[in-house]
Amino acid sequence: MHFLFISGGEIFFILFVVVMVFGADKIPGIAKGLGKGMRQLRDATDDIKREIQKSAEKQGIDTDFTKDIRNELNEVKKNVDEVTGAVKRSTK
Repeated sequence: MHFLFISGGEIFFILFVVVMVFGADKIPGIAKGLGKGMRQLRDATDDIKREIQKSAEKQGIDTDFTKDIRNELNEVKKNVDEVTGAVKRSTK
């Protein structure tokens, strides 16, 4: 198992060191603190995105271009799937 370029043995060793340094009773508190920190970071990035969109709308900048790009990409994907589906059927 490779997760973030770390093997299972390395993950086990890291967890062992964490237990030895902090103790088993402190790990839930540490995990809770990390979870809160990650949540605050996500909320902050969402707030920044919202503020950017608000300021862009106030200045009259069109923010719907990403939707247009997504729609075009979905059409291209559908066309590619149709072509590859025909190719896959003809090779069978």
